[in-house]
Amino acid sequence: MSRKRTPDHKSTETTTTTETPTAVAEPPAAEATPDGQSFADRVGQRTRAAAPDPYGIATDTVAGVRLFESRQDRQVAIKFGDGRPEDKPSQAVIDRMKDAGYRWNPADRIWAHPVRSESAMSTRIEAEWLYQEVRQMIRQEKGIEPAQDLPF
Repeated sequence: MSRKRTPDHKSTETTTTTETPTAVAEPPAAEATPDGQSFADRVGQRTRAAAPDPYGIATDTVAGVRLFESRQDRQVAIKFGDGRPEDKPSQAVIDRMKDAGYRWNPADRIWAHPVRSESAMSTRIEAEWLYQEVRQMIRQEKGIEPAQDLPF
């Protein structure tokens, strides 16, 4: 037998044994922040941490060559050393950069190539190949032992 309470809180006995109790969930209390917004109000307002721009793709610190991409400027770039005049690569390296379509950017002291949406993937792949090629050229010019193909 189960017991049921009536509205006047008196207990009565029933003979029904097939009833199952049903739980009723109360809605959760709204959590508010000091500014008065609830969690539901803040869901669409989440801010994501910004990725660094430009971001590095590959670096050969021994040869002093860096490959990076700037999504904001829509370009890939190769930088030699810190970009100072004494970090200037040989004419053979400069000629190779020009042949690959890179242009010297004196303001940022980088060799840059635009990334266009229709050829973005191939531009990035070609940039990595060029990076590998020029860093090996510089290593050879400086008398540094050749490195692995992937010094990431």
